[in-house]
Amino acid sequence: MKKIRKWSGNLGMVLVLALGLAAWVMLPWWGVLAGVALLAGWLLLARRGRQTLAVASVGVSSLPQRWGASGVIIIGIAGVVGVLVAMLAMGAGFSATLNSTGDENTAIILRGGAMAETNSVITRDQVPLITALDGIASGQGGRPLASPELSQVVSLPTMADGTDANVQLRGVGDTAWELRQQVQLVAGRRFNPGLRELVVGSGAAQQFRGLEIGNAVRFGNQEWTVVGRFASGDAHESELWADAEVVATTYNRPAFQSVTARLEQGDGFDRLKAALAGDPRLKLDVLTTADYYRRQSEGLAKLIDILGRVIGTIMAVGAVFGALNTMYAAVAGRAREVATLRALGFRGLPVVLAVMLETMLLALLGGVLGAGLAWLVFNGYTVSTLGSNFSQVVFQFKVTPELLWTGMKWALGIGLVGGLFPALRAARLPVTDALRAG
Repeated sequence: MKKIRKWSGNLGMVLVLALGLAAWVMLPWWGVLAGVALLAGWLLLARRGRQTLAVASVGVSSLPQRWGASGVIIIGIAGVVGVLVAMLAMGAGFSATLNSTGDENTAIILRGGAMAETNSVITRDQVPLITALDGIASGQGGRPLASPELSQVVSLPTMADGTDANVQLRGVGDTAWELRQQVQLVAGRRFNPGLRELVVGSGAAQQFRGLEIGNAVRFGNQEWTVVGRFASGDAHESELWADAEVVATTYNRPAFQSVTARLEQGDGFDRLKAALAGDPRLKLDVLTTADYYRRQSEGLAKLIDILGRVIGTIMAVGAVFGALNTMYAAVAGRAREVATLRALGFRGLPVVLAVMLETMLLALLGGVLGAGLAWLVFNGYTVSTLGSNFSQVVFQFKVTPELLWTGMKWALGIGLVGGLFPALRAARLPVTDALRAG
């Protein structure tokens, strides 16, 4: 019966601990600061708080004699935080790149039910009907700011190892430059209509070989000459731009895949959507480009986030066991010290909290180390990954303050679990047995 009661008690403690950790991870920064302020006030003002501070100061002062064992905790937690923050920074960078590509002032029109340009078809006879729709803004000379475009996946060798990877070749016309005002030519010139010439994004130029201005690259059984490079600060930097009619001829594409349009101010999107719905010849869908690129990033960003947290959890379990072993050894080595404190009248609570504060301090050091390394190594690091159009999207890791804060909370959570059970053992240690063992 005693064993059953003991096991049920331990199970209840584990459940409470799990719920506490879940609440801790979800706690906002101001909640943590409020908790720290309350703890500091209790340590400084309450009698047992001052006892806890006194016991903790003794343990912290002995850390230089235990740097080897303490280093296990610090390095283990630093590894967990570093990997977690790096994985989440990859997802944040990918999402930020795609989310910055679109805005609420432009719309993309696709075939009804199409989720991306690669599986959309817009016939040539539909293009004049689309450009005449209500809600589309006019540009220079009064022409509609609407760009019918093609998206073709081509293969180029990567800078890293020379293996082939997919790149998006976008067929555009003159309107595309006026429509996307964030796209700026930074070197060379624009392609000439009717010629196999390319203008490459800065991200693509960094990630793939042979895209220097003046070089000739071969795909589609044809040679294309690189004549310019553009920057846009978004996903378009991963693309190659060429004349839409030349792309259509080279790849035998009788139809376009999308039409991107600038909207009139105010209710331009609603008017365009209503106009599309009211024309039975146009079974097409329309989204703002902000909404379109947000949807493109959701799946991969969520996958990266889940993968990062799963890997972080697995590593965290290992770090917890390392902390448990280290703190159990520390408690065993200080058995006489703890017993003496108990004999002098120190209650169990100050002893428990003192051991936990010591572990939390080590966890804090590990968290700062891991977060700092992740920021130094990965923030701004440029990579590419496969996007929704089956082509590489070039983006940068984005180590944000929110991700660093998440890493620190994980570090302190590991310290909490790693210090709790050794602390309870120290508090429950019989005074006479501890003095005899010491």
